Amino acid sequence: MPSANARALEKAKTIAADALIFDLEDAVAPDAKPEARARACAMYVEGGYGRREITIRANGLGTPWHDDDLRAIAEAGPEGVVVPKVNSAAEVRQIEAALERYGAPDRTRIWAMLETPVAMLQAAEICSASERLAVLVMGTNDLAKELRARRVPSRQPLLPGLQLCLLAARAAGKVILDGVFNDLADEDGFAAECRQGRELGFDGKTLIHPSQVAPCNAAFSPEADELDLAERIIAAFDEAQREGRGVVTVDGRMIENLHVDEARRVLAIRAAIDATEDERPGLPQA
Repeated sequence: MPSANARALEKAKTIAADALIFDLEDAVAPDAKPEARARACAMYVEGGYGRREITIRANGLGTPWHDDDLRAIAEAGPEGVVVPKVNSAAEVRQIEAALERYGAPDRTRIWAMLETPVAMLQAAEICSASERLAVLVMGTNDLAKELRARRVPSRQPLLPGLQLCLLAARAAGKVILDGVFNDLADEDGFAAECRQGRELGFDGKTLIHPSQVAPCNAAFSPEADELDLAERIIAAFDEAQREGRGVVTVDGRMIENLHVDEARRVLAIRAAIDATEDERPGLPQA
């Protein structure tokens, strides 16, 4: 959400997203940045966003606004500070030190945007640099530019980098979000990219318009057949445990502990969605 636009930040209170990013970077002109910074922090402190996690995207390291952004964000204390173009573990530690110097509460986590080839290659070190680092956000537009890649529906040129970051996030226990989709008129293309992101293993996707929220929520929500299978796997496993049986099958397939863990995760996601259903209209019902 562009923090230079007060109406946009107010409208965000009605958007059925899990998290909101109040932007101070690309969506804000240089001469409007101080006012946008003050507005974003004030709107967070004022509240009214319900269950939504509020993050503020600072301007990047090395820009004239970065330090003032971190100071103001630390004082406001939102759930996260999004920092663009993070390229190294040293930069993560620099951001962490600044937040602590300015008194940021523990709840203000770092969301690092990985957008360059060097960031892809340093993803594991970046993920392990700080406990305050909670989320990786893929900057796919800038990555495509840096790679000089064709922007094709399959995203084939980006997949090696995306998968490196997914490996790093899973190894370090971090959340990882897929990048944005730019063509608001291409609903089918957006739906396909959401499906691809979920199949790859992303936890969610960053969005650029409220119209993308409902289809994204649907794409990353467990479907009815997934929920049914998850419930049957857990029931069969629990029954086998009670009876002392070591072999469990569901629909003719051998079930192991890893399948039970996956099933429990599916049901946990559904439970989390149910808890916020009043704020997330348009989701498929199980």
